Amino acid sequence: MKIIVCAKQVLDPETPSSIFKIDRDAKRAVPPPGADPVVNGFDEIAMEAALRIKASVGGSITVVSMGRSFVMDVIKKPLAMGADELILLQDDAFETADSFVTTNVLAAAIRRIGKFDLILCGRQASDWDNAQVPLGLAELLDLPCLTFAKNVELSNGSVRVQRVTPDGHEVLEAVLPALVTVSNELGEPRTPSIKGIMASTRATPTVWGLGDLGVDPSSCARVELVELFIPAREKRCEMIEGEDDTDAGRKLALKLREAKLI
Repeated sequence: MKIIVCAKQVLDPETPSSIFKIDRDAKRAVPPPGADPVVNGFDEIAMEAALRIKASVGGSITVVSMGRSFVMDVIKKPLAMGADELILLQDDAFETADSFVTTNVLAAAIRRIGKFDLILCGRQASDWDNAQVPLGLAELLDLPCLTFAKNVELSNGSVRVQRVTPDGHEVLEAVLPALVTVSNELGEPRTPSIKGIMASTRATPTVWGLGDLGVDPSSCARVELVELFIPAREKRCEMIEGEDDTDAGRKLALKLREAKLI
């Protein structure tokens, strides 16, 4: 059983808003000084799903990540968790890559990897929250795609998932090879062991650039980002008073109705 996990290095979503900055001229988020990025949380959960499958049926796990530059102590976390191989798709041209370009680059890398049984992705990335890449990847690789899985099981050449819905879950099944996006309902990803951290420190990732993948550099900017900014916030508080609580409640209801909020 060969499993591929797609993982992304992102700005830490726990970054306080007070130090989060946008460079409006460059149209990009500015990493806070001294703050390391993290592996996208949903991708860590996808990695946890892969490790559970490996423990159940055996096999190997290859992690693929795409970016312009990586912090090795960060991007090696899947190796510390238990992945067998890490492939980094690294090129300066990827700084402006949108979902379309990312999908095509990942697809080219997976084709180069060769035979696989299952691709696992996080349900979305915490930086842009688009959730577009896994769906496009399944389309380009002509794979069945099962989304928002809170449980992933393999048996008899098929993958079976419980898919999260607003009022419960659905049980879906597809023939392998297939692509599954994993949701946080699967559970918390495991913490790397000391042994795993030491092993990941010694490991050397495989690095592929555009030339290795046969991707045309001119194709790495399909969407024009017109403007990126932090929306201005306005706060206004009005105190509603009355002769007693009932009167104050009545006046509040009138105010809300005037504002068409109720």
